[in-house]
Amino acid sequence: MSTETRKATQVAKMTAPRRFVFLLLDRFTMLSFACAIEPLRIANRVAGQELYTWKLAGEGGFATCSNGAAFKLDMGLEELEREDTLLVCGGIDVQKATTRPITSWLRREARRGAAVGGLCTGAYSVAKAGLLDGRKATIHWENHDGFLEEFEEVQLTKSVFVIDGNRISTAGGTSSIDLMLRIIAQDQGDALANTVADQLIYSAIRTDRDTQRLSIPTRIGVRHPKLSEVIKKMEAAIEDPISPADLAEEVGMSTRQLERLFRRYLARSPKRYYMELRLSKARNLLMQTDMSVINVALACGFASPSHFSKCYRAHYDTTPYRERGTQAPH
Repeated sequence: MSTETRKATQVAKMTAPRRFVFLLLDRFTMLSFACAIEPLRIANRVAGQELYTWKLAGEGGFATCSNGAAFKLDMGLEELEREDTLLVCGGIDVQKATTRPITSWLRREARRGAAVGGLCTGAYSVAKAGLLDGRKATIHWENHDGFLEEFEEVQLTKSVFVIDGNRISTAGGTSSIDLMLRIIAQDQGDALANTVADQLIYSAIRTDRDTQRLSIPTRIGVRHPKLSEVIKKMEAAIEDPISPADLAEEVGMSTRQLERLFRRYLARSPKRYYMELRLSKARNLLMQTDMSVINVALACGFASPSHFSKCYRAHYDTTPYRERGTQAPH
């Protein structure tokens, strides 16, 4: 046994095991779930004692994740212990998977004192139950726009995970590892959490101050401070687009210089790039919310549905109405 592992074992507190209940929604994301449960298993193994236990819950006897694998459930929507931590594992089409029995169960268990959270898109279910009103939360960046439109009372962030009192949320993917390492550190100390991270070959532990998306320079593959600043301003002003002339003035350059900058590094005009950002948000809203096409158009800075439809068709080769009506399962 290594010195680090021995130290981690020594700091493990002799307490009753903490139980996690994972609510597996239909078509949940396996990666986010696996990244939550494996650190708990490894913590037990490293500590040489049962620090954590877990149960799989859901509607029916089995739950199928988005890649088609099925998991046998340990329990249905039954009464939990007050000390339990209930985590909703979401994935594709979370709105449909969040049934009335599930929201009722989440409310009931929250009233009884259980900590409640959502992994990946699971935050949607927790918010739908009204359990994130007035709280900070996060959700996968692809669902960010739709979530903002539907849950105005939630303080949505772009963090990889958020712990606000007894409410928990993650952005999905490997962010579940970061969340669990934080919980293990709080419960058992940094030494054990760091040893678990090493076992996972996880060398860069993120905190709740880290954001879930790559920086703009990394995302676009270009390191130019003024270009990054303009794109940041564009992303923050989708509903009320800023003219290229005003954008150029705000970063201290001429409109012609801004045009050259975009064409050199992104092979498109600022106007075209901005339009693509707005249409991308519109597509997310169409596929993730029940907002009318007119309201989606307005939320993305289009003055009329006809102009929105024309631009959408030119970019995606389909209309907004057909996009909503012909979503293929994926």
